[in-house]
Formats: sequence, structure tokens, C-alpha cells
Amino acid sequence: MSFFIKESGKSKTKNRKRTVAEKSQVKKKIKRQRNEEIESDSDESENERKVDDIEASESEEETVQEKRLRLTKLYLSQLEEEERDKNELKEIDGDAVAHRLKDEILEQRGKLQRKVAETLVAPSSDDIRILRGHKLPLTCLVVSSDSQFIYSASKDGAIIKWNFETGKKIKVISGGRKGTEETHIGHTTHVLALAISTDNKFLASGCKNKVIHIWNPQTMDRIHTFTGHRDSISGLAFRKGTHQLFSASHDRSVKVWNLDEMAYVETLFGHQDSITAIDSLTRDRAITAGSRDNTIRIWKIPEESQLVFKNQSGSIDCVRLINEEHMISGGEDGSVAIWSIMKKKPIVVVPKAHDNVTCSEGGLPQENWISSVAALHNSDLVATGTCSRDSFVRLWLCGAGYRSLTPLFNIPVMGTVNDLQFTSDGRHLVAAVGQEHKWGRWWRLKNAKNSIVIVKLNRKGEM
Repeated sequence: MSFFIKESGKSKTKNRKRTVAEKSQVKKKIKRQRNEEIESDSDESENERKVDDIEASESEEETVQEKRLRLTKLYLSQLEEEERDKNELKEIDGDAVAHRLKDEILEQRGKLQRKVAETLVAPSSDDIRILRGHKLPLTCLVVSSDSQFIYSASKDGAIIKWNFETGKKIKVISGGRKGTEETHIGHTTHVLALAISTDNKFLASGCKNKVIHIWNPQTMDRIHTFTGHRDSISGLAFRKGTHQLFSASHDRSVKVWNLDEMAYVETLFGHQDSITAIDSLTRDRAITAGSRDNTIRIWKIPEESQLVFKNQSGSIDCVRLINEEHMISGGEDGSVAIWSIMKKKPIVVVPKAHDNVTCSEGGLPQENWISSVAALHNSDLVATGTCSRDSFVRLWLCGAGYRSLTPLFNIPVMGTVNDLQFTSDGRHLVAAVGQEHKWGRWWRLKNAKNSIVIVKLNRKGEM
């Protein structure tokens, strides 16, 4: 007779645990033996990985204040490195770094005024270069932030990329014929506005056909096309350091575009006449000239508001920011004015700024219409151009606090000066010149050449 003893569930569980524990001990023993056979190099790499893991965990625990302090130290070290390279000194000049920081703060507040104008000497004929390539009058131009390339456009619908140093054409986007808008890669009518982003990643162009083309400035391939305006595109401007684009139009509106997303953002209304110029700097705002509504408007985007500045003497056809708080404008009456965002009226006005009054073919006196203005940002140097029959570009010295405007010297230019721009380093002034005004054909200067004029600005002691 045999007896079978039935084990309880608890006994079975204990046996299983014992078996699992024994297997685990065996595995640990085998693993220990294998680890003893691993070379020392592997041990070091394992230790390095552990150190990296510890550092990573510590960086994750970095507080906001510690991060701010670390970034500040990094920024200061970059400034010191730049000053060292600039001055070619072995020792770091602490005063230079402090001066640089002070300038940047003043620039952000719109109160920086570098003294440049008084150091200049009148350019000679050898300092003037002329580039020709457009068939019809030039209407606008932009210079890349590194001053290596010039992009110009004209009434022939073409856009040309130039090498600044050699003056040679790099790429030509020819204008197309009317009716080929759907197939032609470029514009088919007058190109009236150009703008380039600070990082030279995007080039924008606008024309009478109400379209804005976005280009790759390196290859000149078209990236995108914006539509939405109901009349000619009269002005384009990138907010400095961003890919936010402002466009102005004869339809009296301003539109905001985001080029990172290639998207429309919003439309701004307020002008009572065609907008003829637009500009922007670092702040999230734009300024515009309203032509015959005699106003300049500052569009404050975050606040969704606008400031209105009234000119009593006449129309305002062109405007440029000097810094974040001051701007220069010109108009059909021949006057040039400097404005402060703190006052509704100009702080200084120079009537008949280009005082060489000529006579028309009928013998009547003709005023010199200010057709373009330019400013070397955060300095005391500005420039103006005209569309009279004996056109010239005039350079001006802005007095302390921009409360005075004194002529420096004239640069003879035959033709209508439709656009002006200083290079970012202040070494050159570039003008877009044509036989006609960019907005119309009220007169034609037959002796003028449709060209780009590059003026080298020499400083005292550099000759």
C-alpha cells in the first residue's frame, strides 16, 4: 500500500523561489568572472560614461539663474575674443568690452549716435564706380549684410545679383512678358521693392502686379510667392535679426508675413493715401510714409496700435530709420526732416534741401524733389537723393541729439536717384539711378544712364 503526500501551494511557491534565487546567484557568479576578464580600457570607458551621465543629470538640474549666469559669461568671453582679434593684442582690454556693452545698450534704446560724418572727406571721381546691366530705370536695391553682394531691380522686371568687389553680374532673373505670369519664374512688370533678411537667408521682391516673390539669395531660386495686396507693392522691409517681413502697398495697407512658416500674419490699416516707403529695425514695429496724406506712421505690432506724425509742409515720399528713436524723411516739396518718436512734429526741417534750382524746358523754375533718403544706422551720417535734371546725392551731418542738419558735400549723379543705401560697415554708399522716377514717367532724363552708382567713403588719414 502506497501513500502519496500532496504538497501544498505554499510549498511549491517556496521551491520555485529557491530555484530562481539559485539561478540568479549562478548568473551573478558568471557575470563577475566575465567582468574580471574585461580589459582595463573598457573599465575606463565605463567610468567615463558614468561621469557623462552624472554631468548630464547635473545640467538638467541647472536653475534659470545659473543658466543666465553661464550664458552671460559665454557672451562676455565672445566679446573679449572679438576685441582681442580686432585690436591684435595679447592682453584683453576690459575698457573696450565695457564700451561695447554700453554701445549695445544705447543702440537698443535708440540713443546711440556714432560720430562718423566729420571724419569723412569728399570723394573724388576715382572713388565712384558705375555698374550697368538693366535696360530700364533702376527702382530699388539692397546690399547683403556682409557687403559682398548687391541685388538690384528695375522697370524691366529683372533682378540682378552683383559681386560687390568686382562689379560683375552673378545671376540675372530676367523680366517676363505680360500674360506669362503663370509660367515665368520672375516678375513680368516693374519691380518696385527689394529687401533682404539680416542673415542673408531670404530675399523679397515686390512689383506692380501685387505679388511678392521670396528668393534664396545664394542661388536666386524662387522659394515662395505671396499674394493678398490689392495694388502695387511699394515697399518691403525685414525686421532686423528675424524673418518677419513687412510689405507696403499703394492699396494703403501694410501686411505682416512670417517667412519661417511662409505664412500671412495680419493686415494694418490707417493711411489715407498710397504708402510709398517702409522701414524697420530691431523692435517689433515698422514705419511708413503715406505720401500725400502727409503722415509718417509707426506701427507697434504687439500693442496693436499706431503713432501718427503729421508734416505741415507737404507730402512725405521716402522715410528711413536712423535708429530706434529717430527717422529721416523727404518729399516732393524738396524738404528734408528729422523726426523723433517722442514728438509729433519734426525736430528739424531743411526746406529746399537740394538748393540747386533748375529751370524746366518751358523756363519755369523747378524744385528738387527728394526721391530717396538713407541713414547709416546709429550714426550722425545721412544721405539724400533727388530726381531733378542736375541730380546729385548730398551727405549730411546730424548734430547732437539729431537737432540740426548740416550739409557735408555733394556727389554728382546724372539721373533720378530712386534708392540709396549705406553698406553696414559705412564704407560705401550705393545708389539706384534711372532716367525716370520709379513711380511714373513725368519726365525722362535722356542723358542719364540706368545704373548702380557705388561711392567709396574715405575717412581722414586713410587717403
